[in-house]
Amino acid sequence: MKGILSIQSHVVYGHAGNSSAVFPMQRMGFEVWPLHTVQFSNHTQYKEGWTGKAFSGDDISELVAGIEGIDQLKNCEAVLTGYQGSASQCLAIIDTVKKVKQHNPNAIYICDPVMGDPEKGCIVADGIAEYLINDVMPIADAIVPNQFELSQFVGMEIHNLNDAVAACKKALTMGPKMVLVKHLHSISDEKFTMMLATAEGCFLAQRPHLKFDKQPVGVGDLISSLFTAGLLKGWAPEQAFEHAHNACYAVLKETSRRGEWELQTIAAQDEIVAPSEVFPISAITE
Repeated sequence: MKGILSIQSHVVYGHAGNSSAVFPMQRMGFEVWPLHTVQFSNHTQYKEGWTGKAFSGDDISELVAGIEGIDQLKNCEAVLTGYQGSASQCLAIIDTVKKVKQHNPNAIYICDPVMGDPEKGCIVADGIAEYLINDVMPIADAIVPNQFELSQFVGMEIHNLNDAVAACKKALTMGPKMVLVKHLHSISDEKFTMMLATAEGCFLAQRPHLKFDKQPVGVGDLISSLFTAGLLKGWAPEQAFEHAHNACYAVLKETSRRGEWELQTIAAQDEIVAPSEVFPISAITE
């Protein structure tokens, strides 16, 4: 049984981390092996608070060792990582990726380097951002940062489209083969903007903004999961990017229609497979 090892946060109620990422990958036809870095009652943007705890790096390593013990790492097609609860977890991630690739050299690693965003600032524990930038992101086949996380990785500010292209190109020289920027807020006020950069060039995806009383959480986790599943289907990165963009919009549109802020992933599940609205990507010409 081949599968995707998804190492992310988990919420009991709602959709964030693995709770946002696992079902879309399953709905797209893949077995998913969820491994939780933290387990919270709900995501942390609830003003009422939350309960739960982070697991240690040793907890992750122990579970991966168990999968190795039953000789299943050879069947791991991809490792997808998101929110890390401690710096020690970053070390466990590095070790896990190396182990998986030893057992299956064709496996890919997709890293969503959760550090924060311009509005929230840094939202992770001490040491995590440094490990992500210096040790984790360079070993990834694909990274899925937001604008803030990309700027931290490449050490340059992003104010416009030219800056974004330059930052993505620099990131491609630092280890990753693909860069999917899940939100470029400096490009347009009128449209939500994403970018993909590969050796083939840079591509832009834009869609209408949707209004929410409270902004949904777990959108980045949804995007990275859709992109991962698309790549494993054998799609070209551009196709996987466009599909992730369109499917994510469909989930958000259903969420908005229902007046919710928890992602309506289950209600929009058919759209995850075949989005009814398509926003074609465009190549960026210099």
